[in-house]
Amino acid sequence: MPKRKAAIAVGGVAALGAAALLLPNANASQDKDNATAGGTADARTLKAGDASDLAAQLQKILGDAFAGSYYDSGKQQLVVNVVSGDDNVIVQAKQAGAVVRQVENSTAELKAAARTLKTKATIPGTSWAVDPRTNKVIVTADSTVTGAKWDKLESTVQGLGSGTATLKKSSGAFKTFVSGGDAIFSQTQGGNVRCSLGFNVTASDGSPAFLTAGHCGVAAKDWSDSATGQPIATVDQATFPGQGDFSLVKYNDAGTQAPSEVNVGNGQTVQIKQAADATVGATVFRMGSTTGLHDGQVTGLDATVNFQSETDPGGVDTVTGLIQTNVCAEPGDSGGSLFTQDGNALGLTSGGSGDCTSGGETFFQPVTTALQATGATLGDGGNGAGEGGNGGGQAADGGQAGAGDQAADGDQAGAGGQAADGGQAGAGGQAADGGQAGAGDQAGDGGHAGAGDQAGAGGDQIGGGAAPSDPAGSAGDQSGSGTAHDGSSSLTGTR
Repeated sequence: MPKRKAAIAVGGVAALGAAALLLPNANASQDKDNATAGGTADARTLKAGDASDLAAQLQKILGDAFAGSYYDSGKQQLVVNVVSGDDNVIVQAKQAGAVVRQVENSTAELKAAARTLKTKATIPGTSWAVDPRTNKVIVTADSTVTGAKWDKLESTVQGLGSGTATLKKSSGAFKTFVSGGDAIFSQTQGGNVRCSLGFNVTASDGSPAFLTAGHCGVAAKDWSDSATGQPIATVDQATFPGQGDFSLVKYNDAGTQAPSEVNVGNGQTVQIKQAADATVGATVFRMGSTTGLHDGQVTGLDATVNFQSETDPGGVDTVTGLIQTNVCAEPGDSGGSLFTQDGNALGLTSGGSGDCTSGGETFFQPVTTALQATGATLGDGGNGAGEGGNGGGQAADGGQAGAGDQAADGDQAGAGGQAADGGQAGAGGQAADGGQAGAGDQAGDGGHAGAGDQAGAGGDQIGGGAAPSDPAGSAGDQSGSGTAHDGSSSLTGTR
């Protein structure tokens, strides 16, 4: 196989979903540290990524008094829960720039409630996660949980107390989002399997690789860029079910160049600078090969999801440690990238309920955990500089991956990028101030982008580009970080 520049513009599709272009640094951090008369600092205005960093620092400083945190996207402030009445604890959090809220349930008490649920209510079609906004464990049951199963779940939640846990019903059914079709493909005895690529990484041995969902890696070992093409990547590690849902897949050609970026369609990319932990309340974006780009908010952390087993009709596949969101997803989106507009890689699409018409919950594998478990680093490890071709651009400053699983600032591949089948993505409408995308939300599998859908809560600005106003290719055609193909010479945009 000749060397190729497999410009895997992560999660790329031909048409946009939530927004035309994500502009990094649309909302720069602004510190408001003027001392008040009481001697403490005002709460700072922060970007979501900065709020996540501050929350991690305060968790270490406050110790057992720390009871979770979340991002108030409207005010752009970090809210920290504390259980101690110690004035010193409150002063420390306020001086750091957070809004402090005293709550009843400690982190230890909420974790104990989750352990009780695991012991007594591991039922297919259920999930639970800590919601720091309510200071409770939110338990969700999908439409398959009925009769005796529902009674058992309801009794367990009631036993925890109304002040500790809340039970709600989901109209859909929890499932992993793997499907037959296009994107990244594998041929199995059961037919074609389709998933989406998450993020390009460098494996611990220095070889180019990518992360995708673990249930994709368990389902098939060899992956191709077309439904009938030869494999170009092989699963090296896969975890599912259990403590995560992630796979490390190595490119078969050691010369593959894999830029650290997400293709959001229309020839636009978001450079992925680093892996980061998700923050409840933060606005996030998901890219997947079926439904394109969609946005929403993080609603819970350390979620446990009990999927109905696909191999055992009476079994359950339990996955722990996931990010819970209200972003939609559909079959084929599995493994796709969850990220922020300023280039933080957050997660890999695992599964959930609902679809991109009615909405629903979607759960994501944290990228930080996947990197730590596999020994991979985010970015192209220096393979992204130089050559033209499908990527259409160079990686600045040599494209070296920085320390601590971070890609250096210069690690950017060019955008390039025509719509599939040679059709240019249309101009559409400019995004409005305050985070609205003018026209176009989702054109999965080559459909038209719809008009009037909005993106970006909490004032996140969706800048400059536009959703396509005409079809961006036929079914299965994806727009890559360069000219899209019909699935032959190279893998562009998670085909």
